[in-house]
Amino acid sequence: MNKPLLVNWEKKSAERQKLYKQFLQRVPKNEVLKRQGGFHEEAFDKVDCLNCANCCKGYSPRFKTPDIKRISKVLGMKEGQFIENYLKEDQDGDFVLQQLPCPFLGNDNHCGIYEDRPSDCRRFPYTDEDVLVKRIPLTLKNTTFCPITYVVIERLMEAIPKS
Repeated sequence: MNKPLLVNWEKKSAERQKLYKQFLQRVPKNEVLKRQGGFHEEAFDKVDCLNCANCCKGYSPRFKTPDIKRISKVLGMKEGQFIENYLKEDQDGDFVLQQLPCPFLGNDNHCGIYEDRPSDCRRFPYTDEDVLVKRIPLTLKNTTFCPITYVVIERLMEAIPKS
């Protein structure tokens, strides 16, 4: 991957949303699954998440029960207190952060609960999972704020010929 791919990536991603959607809807899923791991690794080699942290600044992960139990224990809080202090229920009934940026994000973009972070944070940006093609609206949204998702989609589009 060359650096020009990341120049103005936010603008390029915004302009190419329709193209991404069409690609993700028609691409053979097995082709994506076969190739995405290499592009995922390549993107992580080129993009330093600590220079970005857009995911932590503008979006909340879902906090599932095991996440709440683990994090509240690490913080020395009761689960109810953790929920009351940090979380709210969204329209889907999931627990998400009350405020953004994430209260556990430091000024240096390091996570204060990194070892115990929610599973959504561990898995983000899902570029090495079938979520990439199974949850197209999520993938499209992620290309708008995550340079890694953008790079993986761009590389997949280069690698997989139009059918």
